Amino acid sequence: MSGDRVAVHLAGSTEPAARRRVLDVLVGSRHPLDAKAVADELGVHITTARFHLDQLEAAGLVQRRTARENRPGRPRVVYALSASLRAADAREQLIEVLANALGDPVPAGGPPRRLGRAAALAAGERWADAMEQREQADSGPAASVEAGGADPVHDLVDVLDSLGFAPEAVGDEILMHECPFRAAARERPDVVCAVHQGLVERMLASTPANGARMLASAADDTTQVPASVPRTATLLPFVQPDLCVVRLGRSA
Repeated sequence: MSGDRVAVHLAGSTEPAARRRVLDVLVGSRHPLDAKAVADELGVHITTARFHLDQLEAAGLVQRRTARENRPGRPRVVYALSASLRAADAREQLIEVLANALGDPVPAGGPPRRLGRAAALAAGERWADAMEQREQADSGPAASVEAGGADPVHDLVDVLDSLGFAPEAVGDEILMHECPFRAAARERPDVVCAVHQGLVERMLASTPANGARMLASAADDTTQVPASVPRTATLLPFVQPDLCVVRLGRSA
């Protein structure tokens, strides 16, 4: 995330360093976090963490929502970066991914490298791996399981949300109502959309419980899919001017 962008928003705060640390925790997580998780990460009291989260929400840097969980009891309130910051952070991540892909070795005497679909897919897979490694380094291997549960599709929705795609799970589809890369994707869908296809495929393939559950449909259908059946995904760019779709399936 751009430090200048955050600094402008925090300039008027009496505790900018503390709130920047809270933002850094949210940036480093693939999932929205509740106040307790933020407090544990920073080593502060939950009341202190909640105070800073409320101030960041008032400043438009953080959004609160209700956690998507299939468990009884009162739903948790969780926090994530605002849409504008998620989009800015996602663009920076994509730039880094593409720069690294273009930096791969070129065979001696070969032509200048152009990033084709295969290389873009591989770049997306490496992006997913980097996110997983970063989260485990920050929070430990158990954190992603605790935050996202055993369902790789819910985990994927959280990641897409963290990147600013405004995803909505509907049956066996994930509707993405926003795209932080819309202009670039329209110009070079063979590259930008292929990176996202690789990211999505890797996210679904990297979870041990891949395919454990289907998403609940609009009718709240909770039909279970055996854990041994892996999920597949096809990215359909711009099925409408402001809508892309990830269509989920099951391998034969």
